Amino acid sequence: MPSLGDIIRRDRSLHPPPLTPQYKTSVLRSPRRALVSLEPGPGENAGPVFRADLLAPLDNDLIRNHARDGEAVGERIIVHGRVLDETGRPVPRTLLEVWQANAGGRYRHHNDSYLAPLDPNFGGAGRCMTDAEGSYFFRTIRPGPYPWRNNGNDWRPAHIHVSLFGEAFLQRLVTQLYFEGDPLIPLCPILGTLPDPAGRERLVARLDMQNSIPFDALAYRFDIVLRGRRQTFFENRPEGL
Repeated sequence: MPSLGDIIRRDRSLHPPPLTPQYKTSVLRSPRRALVSLEPGPGENAGPVFRADLLAPLDNDLIRNHARDGEAVGERIIVHGRVLDETGRPVPRTLLEVWQANAGGRYRHHNDSYLAPLDPNFGGAGRCMTDAEGSYFFRTIRPGPYPWRNNGNDWRPAHIHVSLFGEAFLQRLVTQLYFEGDPLIPLCPILGTLPDPAGRERLVARLDMQNSIPFDALAYRFDIVLRGRRQTFFENRPEGL
């Protein structure tokens, strides 16, 4: 068992290779030359300072925070968990931002042309902060799956994008959470780029009946680990913080 202060080295072989042809976007995105390491300057190391009082009361309630004449339509869910470091210690005062498609699988974005209708009472974005124990909580609608132009008939599983901010602009991590039991998860070419099945499982939120609200909302638990062998995979920085 590691003691406090120990560095748990990550296994780089668990990261997806930059070029994964089954995920066609990676063909254009993967680097063709050796990577260059750049030292961060004062602008990157200077941090945003987030305080809980900067958040509006409904920022973590996506069912109501964009409502015009009612509440968002769809399966009501709660997503909660903790943000932890590599030894299991809580990471407090971390800002989480989330964004997602609506219950029909459509984003409120001008580039989303999927035929599913928009919900006038659902904006698809929210934010919250971890408390002293590293815990976070938001309420939302379970997003729908949607097709995407990859191999003709690929569908993204239901998922929510999650962004975490640290104490500097360079300390931003982005990931996605999926839902336990979704049959599209093993078919997803993006998730299939992760060579380690355990790494894929760490991106799956687990059904949590104990924290569900009877006759209202199911709950899902998704803990986020910032570094080490149990690290959550982050799409913008595979090595974590």
